[in-house]
Amino acid sequence: MDQKFTHLDASGNPSMVDIGEKKITKRMATAQSIVVLNDMILDLLEKDEIQTKKGPVFQTAILAGIMASKKTSELIPLCHPLSLDKCQVRIRVTEAREVLIECTTKITSKTGVEMEALTGATIAALTIYDMCKAFSHDIIIKETKLIEKTGGKSDFRREG
Repeated sequence: MDQKFTHLDASGNPSMVDIGEKKITKRMATAQSIVVLNDMILDLLEKDEIQTKKGPVFQTAILAGIMASKKTSELIPLCHPLSLDKCQVRIRVTEAREVLIECTTKITSKTGVEMEALTGATIAALTIYDMCKAFSHDIIIKETKLIEKTGGKSDFRREG
């Protein structure tokens, strides 16, 4: 297996990947984060969208996730600046009473958008934490992972 870190040059120094010769293709990525809130906060959410001094929790988290996706290259040093074709953040409470955040990003470009999807899901989760911490600090951001990516060299789909 001849795999290597793509963000290191021959001397082992950080380097932005050269995408100059890559083909432009349609690319999509979906990432998710899971936030575990205590029963008191979940009960408030299930009654109606929680209105905090900072605004409605899920609506604010959706906007934060979209904004973060668009600014990924400003947060992660070796990411290329991208102009996204689409970014959608969806948030729902699951049957297991966890908050599931999904961020889907799309672009027609020479490079993928999985870092943008992961950033959007993560920042939406952090926003939920920030907005709910006045009720309780017993909040866990349990998991962030790539669910699917298409376009480019290879496709990926997480099973289960």
